[in-house]
Amino acid sequence: MASKILMPKLSPTMEEGQISRWLKKEGDEVQANETIAEVDTDKATMEMTSLESGVLLKILVPAGANAKLGQVIAIIGKKDEDISQILAEIESSSTSQSADTSKPEIAASAPETKTESFKTEIATQPPKLEVPLVQQTEKARSDDEEKGDGRLFVSPIAARMAAEHGIDLRNVRGSGPGGRIIKRDIEQMLLKAERVEEKELQKPQPLITQMLEAPSASAYREESITPMRKTIATRLTQSIGPIPTFYLTVDIEMDNAINLRKQINEKLNDEDKVSLNDIIVKAAAMALMKHPFVNSSYRDDKIRFYEDADIGVAVAIEDGLITPVIRKANKKGITEISREIKQLAARAREKKLQPEEYTGATFSISNLGMFGIKQFTALINPPEAAILAVGAATETPVVRNGNIEIHSIMSVTMSCDHRVIDGATGAKFLQTFKQMLENPILMLL
Repeated sequence: MASKILMPKLSPTMEEGQISRWLKKEGDEVQANETIAEVDTDKATMEMTSLESGVLLKILVPAGANAKLGQVIAIIGKKDEDISQILAEIESSSTSQSADTSKPEIAASAPETKTESFKTEIATQPPKLEVPLVQQTEKARSDDEEKGDGRLFVSPIAARMAAEHGIDLRNVRGSGPGGRIIKRDIEQMLLKAERVEEKELQKPQPLITQMLEAPSASAYREESITPMRKTIATRLTQSIGPIPTFYLTVDIEMDNAINLRKQINEKLNDEDKVSLNDIIVKAAAMALMKHPFVNSSYRDDKIRFYEDADIGVAVAIEDGLITPVIRKANKKGITEISREIKQLAARAREKKLQPEEYTGATFSISNLGMFGIKQFTALINPPEAAILAVGAATETPVVRNGNIEIHSIMSVTMSCDHRVIDGATGAKFLQTFKQMLENPILMLL
């Protein structure tokens, strides 16, 4: 009997996937556990295997299209097997879901506004939920009204309540005998309206509530975003919203760290040479062990402290950003950290990372110094409590004992979750981090 192939969950946070390409075409034989497609998830491109052997009878989601978790994307079965019944079931299910989502329970209305190019509106108070007023008729609706001519059964008290609260009875489903609208139905409608309004009040109100796109004379093209880019947008929007963030910046003299890197690399092959970023990761890991609040996360009114420093290292890839994780970086040497970063970064750019290789970091580092960026701020990746933005180390004049000296100065900015980290706590962490880099021998103690 033919079977449905469903979109599987290929990453912990995946909600939908995009078929990157099918490795089999309709009519091809498939063996159990054979790879049949590549799927772009919110984190990486993953291989999808078949759970059973058979013939790929029908592809329902073509390459380049998105599918929700559990959505039927293909059908597998015996050669020339009739799948018309399965296709009918899928079509029926799709039609039913579409119909369900198109039925609003409360009809909301808002005044129309005309504008030529764009409109900005300053939000000074939360929006009110508006319900259309009941249309008044010469004769009040009562129990003796009939449905045959398009009117409704409604009790007098229900009609009065609806008029008082501005509820359109056409939007109310009666639960009384014969579908009559009774007092309880109006009360339920009012309760639902209160819940909707409460949710609206809880939403952060934007400064600009409406912006219409101005016409442009320039030609343009649009591309659908990948699942990874969609997840980046969602996660970072979450970061800006609920996380009360503050920022701390410190300048660090990197001369000794640069000299340490030179000394290490003199004894290594070209492919094994370490970068300044590898030393920064090690210094951060050691500092985290001395400041547990920075190596923690806020979860359901509790603070979770982590025993080891699992550091996410941001890596730019073709269509987004991903943070491979260096596990227990506090227990690894600089050369081992360097080797792992190289391997994970290569796998990330090839989109071959497994979920366990890019999830579960306790602290993240984003380094744009190699692009000449001197200073920037990074957005916290929930549920982590902090992220360190690392700028370029540049030769800078420094006044010391009345003399001008030239030193390599690197500026770092830490974004902190104020629910977990206080200003003094974050400052002490950066102080320790600074000491580690300015005196690398401390990383050996």
